[in-house]
Amino acid sequence: MEIYLVGGAIRDQLLELPVHERDWVVVGATPGELIEQNFTQVGKDFPVFLHPETKEEYALARTERKSGKGYTGFVVNADPSVTLEEDLLRRDLTVNAIAQAQDGTLVDPFHGQDDLKQKLLRHVSPAFTEDPLRVLRVARFMARLGPLGFTVTQGTIALMQKMAEQGDLGDLVPERVWKEWQRSLSEKTPHLFIQTLEQSHALIKLFPEITDAAHTSTLLIEASNRTKETLIRFAVMLSSLNPDSIKTLCDRYKIPKRYAELALHVSSAFSQYQTLFSASPEDVLQLFKQLDAFRNPERFSDFLFCCDIITETKETAIDQSAREFLSMLLMTLQKIDTQTFIKQGIKGQAVGAAIHKERLGIVAKALNK
Repeated sequence: MEIYLVGGAIRDQLLELPVHERDWVVVGATPGELIEQNFTQVGKDFPVFLHPETKEEYALARTERKSGKGYTGFVVNADPSVTLEEDLLRRDLTVNAIAQAQDGTLVDPFHGQDDLKQKLLRHVSPAFTEDPLRVLRVARFMARLGPLGFTVTQGTIALMQKMAEQGDLGDLVPERVWKEWQRSLSEKTPHLFIQTLEQSHALIKLFPEITDAAHTSTLLIEASNRTKETLIRFAVMLSSLNPDSIKTLCDRYKIPKRYAELALHVSSAFSQYQTLFSASPEDVLQLFKQLDAFRNPERFSDFLFCCDIITETKETAIDQSAREFLSMLLMTLQKIDTQTFIKQGIKGQAVGAAIHKERLGIVAKALNK
């Protein structure tokens, strides 16, 4: 039995980047041998085990043969005779197909170290096309490694274009698309995720609602300069889409509710934010109600932050004080106490009317109207 550290841990180690997780491949072993050593098998389709102490993943060296659609459509061979090189051959990119023996020796049959030095993302073999998720993975790697000067080779782009054009991306599971998308949003240059998908003809297949990749990239660049929060970056990147398109997109990929809701709020209410200081007190108060600001002030704060970021991408000047103005105004409006009106003898629906009148007066005063 031989054990090797593989994949992203080696890549990031050689690039002097933080290593967040480590994966291992085991050559010359059977499932029974690992179970005898108190490893825990996870899943039934792939021979992957968790280390009894570190809980890191140890996978038996394996080969795969495409047998159907989707990420489960493979025949897996994890016989002890499978070699390390055969296992590395099935991986996506050469920079991810480097292994390290326990004595520190690197095993690099596909010249991944050379590609790291040349800052190239290159597919290992034509088998790259067997898994459509790899199109998204390459785009995500660009979001991560683009700042270091990495590019995707023309040969790999050509394979990605072929996969997109022959409809392979339609086999992707929605949750896996979202996972790669969300992970790209956490990287330093998430706009390169969008640009790589456009270059590979995959953007229109996966996200047909995003028709202006250049503008979407501009929005993402500005958002990335202001925050690392993926929730904010997501809402800003979709801000130029109409609410119906955002809902369709979020439904397709089963986007978490809080992401979808913030994106919809920004899309539907940014125009009111733009014209805030020319609006009537009633319109401003309606904006608070529309965004449920009194019951969910944290989301309203996220909305204001998104709008503030978007204004930086606009050619026409927008009053930069809008965010602070609305934040302070909400704090003032929240101080209105229902009990004050009840103590005055006001009852039933009249209490709501009195609160509305009080709020309206505060907004009018703030707007000098």
